[in-house]
Amino acid sequence: MRGFRPGILTAVISFILGTTAELIKIAPVFHAISDRGTKPQIWFTAQHVDHVAETLADLRLPEPAVWLVPKEQAVHIERPAQVPGWAATVLRNAWGRRAELRSILTDDGRPPLVIVHGDTFTTPYGALIGKRILKSRVAHVEAGARSGSLLSPLPEELNRKLAAKIVDLHFAPTAKEVHNLRGARGAVVNTGANTAIDAMRLAIDAEPTFPLPAEFGLATLHRFELVSRADKYREALELLRKASERMPILYLAGPPEQDRIKQYGLGHLFDDERFILKPKLRYLAFLPIMARAKFVVTDSGGLQAECNYLGVPCAIHRERTEDRHGPGTTLLLTGMNGDKLQSFLDDYEAYRLPNRMDQFHPSRIVVDTLSQLGYC
Repeated sequence: MRGFRPGILTAVISFILGTTAELIKIAPVFHAISDRGTKPQIWFTAQHVDHVAETLADLRLPEPAVWLVPKEQAVHIERPAQVPGWAATVLRNAWGRRAELRSILTDDGRPPLVIVHGDTFTTPYGALIGKRILKSRVAHVEAGARSGSLLSPLPEELNRKLAAKIVDLHFAPTAKEVHNLRGARGAVVNTGANTAIDAMRLAIDAEPTFPLPAEFGLATLHRFELVSRADKYREALELLRKASERMPILYLAGPPEQDRIKQYGLGHLFDDERFILKPKLRYLAFLPIMARAKFVVTDSGGLQAECNYLGVPCAIHRERTEDRHGPGTTLLLTGMNGDKLQSFLDDYEAYRLPNRMDQFHPSRIVVDTLSQLGYC
C-alpha cells in the first residue's frame, strides 16, 4: 500500500480521531483512500496520547496534520473529570482555525468530507466540528452499535446516539447495526464487518515479541466498571488463576490495572509459569498473541469482533455489550457473573468456529462508496 506523501496538504477527506483504537481501525480506510489518489489527513483531538507515535509508526500512518489540542499541551484523558476541559480546548481550537480547516477541505473543489469513528468522546465532537463549524458532510465508520442502555456502557452508548443525529453517512458493520439506524438522518451502508478485520491483516502473522507457552489462554480486563469493584475484579482473577492450573493464562495489564492488583492485594495470584502477568501491548504486537490463544477473556469492546472473525472462543466479562453474541458467534456475554465465566473456562471449545477473515473487506466497501459519491 502506498502511504501519505509528506508535504502535500491538499485533503478532500479529513479523519477527526482521538484515540489509538480509532487510529488502528481507520488505518486501512486511510490507506485505501490514499491508494485512490486522494490525500487524506488526520486531525487529532489527543483524547489519548500514550503510544500514539508508536501506533502511527506501526500502521505506517503520518503524523497528524492538525492537532486540535496543541501537541505540547496534550495529556492522556483517563478520568471523566478531564473531559470538559479537553472538549472545550478541542472546540475552541477548531473554531479558531475554522477558516484554515475549511480551506484545506475544499482546496481541490470536491465536496468536503470529515470522517469520524466508533464511540469515543471524539466521535460526537468530531461530527459536530465537521458539520457545524466546518460546514462539511460527515461520515461515521462503525456506526449503529447499540447496547440498549444509555448507562451501560457509559459514555459509549450516548456518544453513538449523539453522533447518529449529526452525521450524513453511516457505515454500519452488519445488518444488526443497519437495523439500529432505521429512521436515522442520512444514508446507511452495510460494510459487512468491522474495519478492525482489515487492520488485523496488517499484523496478525507477525512473530510475538516474547516467548509464549505452547498452548495458553489470554485475558485482558481493564474497564473501570470491573476493576473499580474489588469483589468482581478479585473473583475474575481468582477464576482465571484456577483455570491456569489446566492451561497457562497470559494476563496483559496496563498501569491502572496493575495499580489495582497491588491495591487489592492480588499480586500473589500471579507467577511466571501458569498465571502470567505481562504489561499491556500495543495493538499490532498484541494481535499475533491473540491469534495464537486457545481462548480469550476480555471486557474490551474491540476484541469481541476480532475473536469472532478469527473463530477464537471469547468470554466477554461485562454486564452488557453492543456487539452480537451467542449462537453463531464465538462470544459468550457473562454479565460479569462468575458462574458464567467459570462455565466458559470449563468448556471454551464449545464456542470455537472456523476462521472467517477472508470473507470480509469492509474498508473496500467504505472507499468504493466514497468514490461513487465523488469524495475520492
